[in-house]
Amino acid sequence: MLKSLYISNYALIEELDIEFNSGFSVITGETGAGKSIIIGALSLVMGQRADTKAIKQGADKCVVEVEFDISAYNLKQFFEKNELDFAQNQCIIRREINTAGKSRAFVNDTPTSLNVLRDLTAHLIDIHSQHENLELGNDVYQRDLIDNFAQNQAVIEKYKIAFENWKNKTTELQKFKNLASKQNSELEYLKFQFQQLVEFQLVEGEQEELEQELETLNHAEEIKTELLHANNLLINNDLTVISQLKETLNSINRIKTYIADGENLHERLDSVYIELKDIAQEINTLEEKVEFNPARLEYVENRLSALYGLQKKFNAATVGELIEKREEIDNQLIAIENFDEAILTLEKAVAENFNILKQNGNLLTDSRVNVCKSIENTLISELIELGIVHAQVKIQITDLQEFTENGADNINILFSANKNHAPQPVGQVASGGEISRLMLAIKSLLANKIELPTIIFDEIDTGVSGDIADRVGRIMERMSHTMQVIAITHLPQIAARGKQHFRVFKTDDNQRVATKIEKLSPENRVTEIAQMLSGSTISSAAVENAKALLNLRIF
Repeated sequence: MLKSLYISNYALIEELDIEFNSGFSVITGETGAGKSIIIGALSLVMGQRADTKAIKQGADKCVVEVEFDISAYNLKQFFEKNELDFAQNQCIIRREINTAGKSRAFVNDTPTSLNVLRDLTAHLIDIHSQHENLELGNDVYQRDLIDNFAQNQAVIEKYKIAFENWKNKTTELQKFKNLASKQNSELEYLKFQFQQLVEFQLVEGEQEELEQELETLNHAEEIKTELLHANNLLINNDLTVISQLKETLNSINRIKTYIADGENLHERLDSVYIELKDIAQEINTLEEKVEFNPARLEYVENRLSALYGLQKKFNAATVGELIEKREEIDNQLIAIENFDEAILTLEKAVAENFNILKQNGNLLTDSRVNVCKSIENTLISELIELGIVHAQVKIQITDLQEFTENGADNINILFSANKNHAPQPVGQVASGGEISRLMLAIKSLLANKIELPTIIFDEIDTGVSGDIADRVGRIMERMSHTMQVIAITHLPQIAARGKQHFRVFKTDDNQRVATKIEKLSPENRVTEIAQMLSGSTISSAAVENAKALLNLRIF
């Protein structure tokens, strides 16, 4: 349950610290005093998007912190899954927003995301406002109502797994069929491309070798001339480099024993002589090989031109990429040959998954249908207590003729407040006051079915008064026997039933306006409720009436 709420520098609130008890608590105050600000602050710790406009003027940041007692709820697994510090009895949630727009959220001082915050607080608190009344006509809201009452969580989880499996297999099958259809239409073209690449007899590295050979062929005459000249310098005349080196080697050989390191010098010269002779031989061999070959030049040019054209056609930069493209097309052709078999396998898998989906869908539908009569009877009983004596409620479940992620059911709550009128979709026929009472009946219905520690009613009593208001308060009080109920109300009949009573008020010292809240003593409760009954001028009759509502002795 909600144990405390601390707010700092939020909207008109400079600082506010409230402690709540179990049971039924009420919050009252004049219109515009700031009751909605408290709901806004609570919404922040429930993961609502932050707005820097909410920060009190002149402050650097606002802080909202709540403490929950979670001892009666099995949330350890949730905390561990989301890597949050877990305390057996206590959960403290804090939200901070600064003027730069930066928002931070903490659970037991562990930083966390807004998504985790929303998931966690969904287990802890429900804020029910007039806005939620409008959702009663929403298909999703109506379906969730049935599933919550039927406690369908496990059934829905199994159904959703079956639906996801069937959907994935169906998507995969369609993808294969589309691909098979597309590639079958391109089969001849793919075969042509593959044959073209195969016939070209691509060889890795061929392009680089041909480009080098083309350079040689294009400069054959120049290469031969220079090689011949180099050869002449080395060996083909009387005063060559090699002959002079030989003479040098002989000279050093004659004196090597007379000088220091002479042997080493001779070996080095001998090594150079041998290497130079080897180079001269290679140059001579190259010179003999080089010749202008127009036929070979034409072949190399044509081969390279064809390679370049093939690369452009297949959007490839190298022969290696062309080879990869050839293998890719080859794999496509193999895949096309195997498509029929793959499609048959997938069609079988789709059929099997559909049967599983259908079984789980039928279980989900049955579970929903089975609780409808109980829900109808309970809601009618609650509505009669709330003054709609001829209330009719009918839950209509029809087949959608297809499976969706939420089942194959169309759920529609039908309602009539008059015995002579057949029930119609609730969003079309119920008045504001009737909607408020119907929603209260629904919340009362669910109170015993879902483990929700706290519910806050934010002025949902619009459109009711007098005896009906007293009945609304009675139901809220009854709900508080199994959960914590906090009601923000403008009705004295409801306020009087609270176990503890808070008053929201606004102060104005001519410099700033501030919203504050105080817990009322028994005497102050009399005054507050009397004022709610009679307005700013409190009559003695209003005081007596307030005491009667509070079931106090006259003093």
